[in-house]
Amino acid sequence: MPLLGTRASFWTAGAVVALALWTSACPTMTYPLYQAEWGVSTTAITWIFAAYPITLIPVLIIFGDLSDHIGRRASILIGLAAELIGALFFAVAGDVVWLLIGRVFMGIGVGLSISPASVAMVEFSAPGKEKRAGALSTAISALGIGLAMLVGGALTEYAPFPLHLDFFVLAVSIAAVACLVLCMPRHTPDEAQEPWRVRPIVIPRGSRVVFVAGSIAFASSFLLGAIVLPLGAKIARQLAGSSNALVTGALLSVFAACITVFALVARRVPVWLLVVLGAAGSLAAVWLFVLTGVEHSLALFFVASAVAGAAYAFDFAGGLTVFSRYAAPHHRAGMVSGGYLIGYAAQGVGAPALGAVVTAHGLMPGLLTGATAFSAFFVVVLIGGLTVLAPLHRRGLHAARRTVEASASASASAQEAVPAGDMEVGGP
Repeated sequence: MPLLGTRASFWTAGAVVALALWTSACPTMTYPLYQAEWGVSTTAITWIFAAYPITLIPVLIIFGDLSDHIGRRASILIGLAAELIGALFFAVAGDVVWLLIGRVFMGIGVGLSISPASVAMVEFSAPGKEKRAGALSTAISALGIGLAMLVGGALTEYAPFPLHLDFFVLAVSIAAVACLVLCMPRHTPDEAQEPWRVRPIVIPRGSRVVFVAGSIAFASSFLLGAIVLPLGAKIARQLAGSSNALVTGALLSVFAACITVFALVARRVPVWLLVVLGAAGSLAAVWLFVLTGVEHSLALFFVASAVAGAAYAFDFAGGLTVFSRYAAPHHRAGMVSGGYLIGYAAQGVGAPALGAVVTAHGLMPGLLTGATAFSAFFVVVLIGGLTVLAPLHRRGLHAARRTVEASASASASAQEAVPAGDMEVGGP
């Protein structure tokens, strides 16, 4: 079987990242149908959503550095197989139990595939382009979310079998990408040589403070997802007045579109500023969703989705860039897995808690409670960006300036040491 080249392997790894987010968000447009046709409560819906990050957590703890030992390709393929099983469970589901089992398999699959795919994008990038890989990974993630919203909205509104067809389409897509992954190189140079064994995720001692600052920024994007993905369609229908699933999907896809646009902008922004802008945007987004409920406005819902998408892009790209830039090569997958662990833990706690409040008190009080609690977290992220990452950025600039000055001084000294006669190139 012919192997893919570096560029094709980069984009294949990107397709795996897109599939992971499509898999994560795929049920978003069918959640209201489960409530309408099966009588499922909002609490149950958020637990179905949360079964995915809750499963991801032990997978990341136990298998976070698996691809550092068995190879990126092998780990990705195992993950895609589990994602395929999860999609098929949703495709044939007849009750909530099938959905929960499907989400568990989706969580296993994404946990095994997304970290090695993200790392593979870095490793298949040109030297010095790690930040570009982080930005493109974020944009590609947004593509996966956008596909979930638009494809799901269209199939839910206009195609037959609205509770099932969307997941068959996802299953076929997973199988197609798995065929491409089979053609990727089996190993990459930065993988560890010792055999894999169960071990905790290792964060190098000198990187731990930076890792915390990066991981809570990363987690901010997942907390925004805990509002948009399980409750976005419900907010659009009940509070903003949308009655068409495709329109709702299009409005929610603004979230994904803005992730893509601002992820590309993020390539030119210092990492500390990404984190600060992401935290500020996250604060604005959650309160714009609350304002949507107060005003019952589709226009405000559009703005809230757009701001949430921009904040998600900065949060995600900022965190991923921190992990990629400050991790030693043989700790890279473990550090990225640690970041995903923190992110999904925040989402696994935030989504069910939000769902319980919505079920007990209603959608608007639930949004208000969630906005208040999440805002406190975003303020901590903002402080971390200003007090940890900004000084680190300044030290890096000073070190680079000293290196340039030392190089210039050495060059000038070398020129002065050359005898005048040796500088002559011609006769009198």
